[in-house]
Amino acid sequence: MICQSWDLYEHFGAARAGEGGVLTGWSVRTPPTVSARRRRPAVLLLPGGGYEHVSAREAEPVALRFLARGWVPFALRYSVAPARFPVALREAAWAMRLIRREADGLEVDPGAVAAVGFSAGGHLCGLLATLFDAPEVRDIAPGPCLRPDGVGLCYPVAVSWGETHAPSFENLCGGDRALAERLSLDRLVRPDMPPVCLWTTRDDQSVPCRNTLVLAQALDRAGVDFALRVYRHGRHGLATADVQALPAGEAGAGASFSPELRRWPEEMMDFFAAGGLVVRDGAD
Repeated sequence: MICQSWDLYEHFGAARAGEGGVLTGWSVRTPPTVSARRRRPAVLLLPGGGYEHVSAREAEPVALRFLARGWVPFALRYSVAPARFPVALREAAWAMRLIRREADGLEVDPGAVAAVGFSAGGHLCGLLATLFDAPEVRDIAPGPCLRPDGVGLCYPVAVSWGETHAPSFENLCGGDRALAERLSLDRLVRPDMPPVCLWTTRDDQSVPCRNTLVLAQALDRAGVDFALRVYRHGRHGLATADVQALPAGEAGAGASFSPELRRWPEEMMDFFAAGGLVVRDGAD
C-alpha cells in the first residue's frame, strides 16, 4: 500500500489562509501483469469535528474500507476555526483539482471522483457539491472540474435553522447569521448536483436526524437522485462503527447501535457503482 501527502498551499503556490490544507491518499498500484491501464474511482473524505477540529476516526478507518473495494481514497485535513468560510471550501476544491489533475499517475478515473463527508465535514461536502462554480472557488478551476461525481453525507450538519448543530455554523461563519443562512444546505440544493447518498441515526443527540430529512426533502423537490437510510440506533460520530474507529468495548457485541449500520460503506459504494463509479480496465 502506498500512502502520500500533499500540502495544498505549497502544491498550488497559494498564500496560507489556515492551519489545514493537507491531503493524504492511499493506493494499491495495479501489478503490470494484471492491467497497465486500470482506472479506479476515487473518494475525497471530509471528516467531521464541528469546524473546530478534524476527526481522525473518520479518515483512515473509512479510507481502508474504500481501498478494500478497489477505490483510491483521499482524506483532507482542512482548516477550522479561527479560519472562516470559504477557507475550508477552497481547500476541498483544491483537493478535487489535484485528484483529477494527477489522475493518470494515481490510477484514478478523473470522471469517477466522489466526495464523502461526516457531520460538519458532511456540510463541507455539501458545499462542494453545490458551490463548485461559486465566486469563492471560481479561480481554482472551471466549475465542472470541482464538482464531485457522487456525494455521500454521513450524519451531516445540513441546516442552519431549527434543530441544527449551532457550534458548527458559529465556527464556520463567526457569528454572521446572514452567511449561516446562505450556507444552509437545503437552500443550496440545485438540480445539477451529483447523486447523493445520505445516512443518519434516529437517536443522534448531537446533530438531530431532521438535518438529514430536511435535506432529503430539498433534494427530492429539486429532482436530484438520492438514497436515504435512517438507522434506528447509534450515537453521533460512529464512523465505520468497528474497532478501527471506536474503543473495543464500544464496538463489541454489546454495542448500542443498529448492527446493520456497519454496512454503510459498502451500501454507499454500491450506490456510487450504480452511477458508474467503478473500477475499469482499458481506455474506456
